[in-house]
Amino acid sequence: MYDRLGRTRTNLHRERAEVNVQRILILGAGFAGLWCAAGAARKLFESKPSNQPIEILVIDARSFHSIRVRNYELDLEDTRVPLADVLDPIGVKWLEGRVKQLDLTGHQVQVQTASGEQTIDYTRLVFALGSTLVRPKIPGLAEHALDVDAYEGALELRDHLASLPSQPASSRRYTAVVIGAGLTGSEITAELPERLAGIAGSRKSVRVILMDRTPEIAQAMGGAQPVIERAMREMGVELRPGVTLKKISARGVELDDGEIIEASTVIWCGGMRANALTAQIPVASDELGRLPVDNSMRVQGVDDVYAAGDSACSLIDGRRPSIMSCQYSRPMGRFAGHNVAADLLGLPLLPLRIDWYITCVDLGPWGAVYTQGRDRVLATQGEQAKRTKRLINHERIYPPRTRNRDDILRAAAPEVDAPPPQNVATG
Repeated sequence: MYDRLGRTRTNLHRERAEVNVQRILILGAGFAGLWCAAGAARKLFESKPSNQPIEILVIDARSFHSIRVRNYELDLEDTRVPLADVLDPIGVKWLEGRVKQLDLTGHQVQVQTASGEQTIDYTRLVFALGSTLVRPKIPGLAEHALDVDAYEGALELRDHLASLPSQPASSRRYTAVVIGAGLTGSEITAELPERLAGIAGSRKSVRVILMDRTPEIAQAMGGAQPVIERAMREMGVELRPGVTLKKISARGVELDDGEIIEASTVIWCGGMRANALTAQIPVASDELGRLPVDNSMRVQGVDDVYAAGDSACSLIDGRRPSIMSCQYSRPMGRFAGHNVAADLLGLPLLPLRIDWYITCVDLGPWGAVYTQGRDRVLATQGEQAKRTKRLINHERIYPPRTRNRDDILRAAAPEVDAPPPQNVATG
């Protein structure tokens, strides 16, 4: 039986022992993990170590890098980037499998693959398994709610919506309730009126509701909040702030006050938390389950382990913790990759500091809204912000797809990008 490294599972460890290979093992191929691999490969290519070989191995449950922040969109085809297109040209090995257990003392990781369980050892470990949707124990949530947390969930939602015309005619057939009015909840909600109207053949029978327990819809969005609220109302979305969910059923949702909203589609957008495997690393995580890292992306208090992306908490500007976002995950990954390779080579590490932060929320056919800073000061809105959002979603956050080694390594430089432009030319 062969794995995706082209070697027998038994030979995987024997080969490493025979040639004394040092291995950088990267868990996850999301925005942090993929760029970590490229950053490490770039550093090794520049340094050309000759004393002993260093292998970079990436493990991910999928064979593709998911542009996760686009999961609210209808067309999901372009949201997958094959790992082979990015990692093969730069000499990075990868294995499709699910990480099950970490053994930091033995420098080993247990991985479940399609061909069985494997034990993989490492010299340096990078934890970049990202975050997952918070799913509290609300009755009926697991059975009846959809989400766009992962590519598979977005596909399930797309197929569910396409099946609605086959349901018996009723007032609930084209009613959708989105629970959670943060960034993801706002973006999927903004897509639904037009998408459902296209499926139903008419806007008349479509009803879309966005609800949250906070006193205002999109309350945490700062200067974007009134823009999001106005856009939703202009698109015909019903806003229900300040409500508490009691349960979800095949019939729809029931609130704490006994009100029942009948709906065929319920979408849960209830916040994010770091991958649960962070609990296997013996450090005090933050309230989101993230691992504390220094400005070189080393996990504080643990030897030979780095972390980046949504699973890591860095004082990204020297004062405030990083935010779960691809705009932080990508540079965190590049710097983690550079530094873990430099660490093995005995070279100086580079500190990461990012002094800017932006939020750009897609509001469907209405446009978008762009804010600056942690306080989310309104900068642009409407079509002007929409052009910036397209630039971010369709170009800026993608790795080079040329399968060219030099292009990929150049993009992996340990540098902090400038903020996306507020004014993007048309055409």
